[in-house]
Amino acid sequence: MNSWDAGLAGLLVGTIGVSLLSNGLVLLCLLHSADIRRQAPALFTLNLTCGNLLCTVVNMPLTLAGVVAQRQPAGDRLCRLAAFLDTFLAANSMLSMAALSIDRWVAVVFPLSYRAKMRLRDAAFMVAYTWLHALTFPATALALSWLGFHQLYASCTLCSRRPDERLRFAVFTSAFHALSFLLSFIVLCFTYLKVLKVARFHCKRIDVITMQTLVLLVDIHPSVRERCLEEQKRRRQRATKKISTFIGTFLVCFAPYVITREPSLVTNFGPGYQFFLQAKRQSFTHRTHRNMQTTPTGSWLTPTSPSSPDIPRTVLPTIFHGLVELFSTAPIGSHWGVLSKCLAYSKAASDPFVYSLLRHQYRRSCKELLNRIFNRRSIHSVGLTGDSHSQNILPVSE
Repeated sequence: MNSWDAGLAGLLVGTIGVSLLSNGLVLLCLLHSADIRRQAPALFTLNLTCGNLLCTVVNMPLTLAGVVAQRQPAGDRLCRLAAFLDTFLAANSMLSMAALSIDRWVAVVFPLSYRAKMRLRDAAFMVAYTWLHALTFPATALALSWLGFHQLYASCTLCSRRPDERLRFAVFTSAFHALSFLLSFIVLCFTYLKVLKVARFHCKRIDVITMQTLVLLVDIHPSVRERCLEEQKRRRQRATKKISTFIGTFLVCFAPYVITREPSLVTNFGPGYQFFLQAKRQSFTHRTHRNMQTTPTGSWLTPTSPSSPDIPRTVLPTIFHGLVELFSTAPIGSHWGVLSKCLAYSKAASDPFVYSLLRHQYRRSCKELLNRIFNRRSIHSVGLTGDSHSQNILPVSE
């Protein structure tokens, strides 16, 4: 095992530890607080947390064993089961985040009708659809024998070893990422941008009232005025930071794994598609050189229309040529594949902090749990001290 493998193994061990502790704490908060359980988002959080725990217990240790042993860590049946769970849990996690974003969008944009539009029955229906949607792809892959150990990611996941099925497998994997990662990303962007728009509108209203109050209060102390202005600035940035965290963690954790999947798909299309890519590269290279030679000196900008800005004549061919080069790159190294898989696993460790533990209700529930534990310990210790003190007292008869 080299330094790369040791570092990736340590990253996996840390992810497993943090994920177990954080998701276990979220489950304890859900069991302890009846107020949290009454709300519709609790079903989405419970679904996401159980999926994260299952991934932590089953998939992460197998990937860790694959990184250490550099081979398939278990038998074929167990590996297929782990690959089925890996595909299902990845799609379920993405769709659960999309469901949480829809819930917050309804709560912010339609606050008066939120209880009527987002009931526990509606949340249960959305969770059922999430499960059905997420089960479709691993069930199809299981029927087509596309589940097994993938050496690039050192884990049991989607893979195909038959050369004659590469085109079908590439189409299937692209459809899976489009209907899980891309669909969830579009929903996240739409809902949270709507939430940000409403939050900025309310911030502007509050800012107007604050400035009018500061103008009317002439005798106000300068320190109070500064605190009001600082709070106004923090209020403007609060919603942007939260939404950037939601969308940013989704992209940072899942996008590298999806990106490492896509270049290898194009190389699996066979020699016919490779010939097509080579012909396209030669065609655009020839066209780019011809345009540069025929363009007069000093007039490299060519107007496309009277209303549009000037665009370089060689920009679009160069961009398309770069995209063709991107999709025909060499296979990705195994270390980068395992690292992208570790980033996807790290979403299970970050979800409790992003969606649950930093919220006020969960923090209050954690404090109540800690107080109950420490109070029991203190009462137990006081009881033991009292018993020992009573045993030391000798009975005195008159």
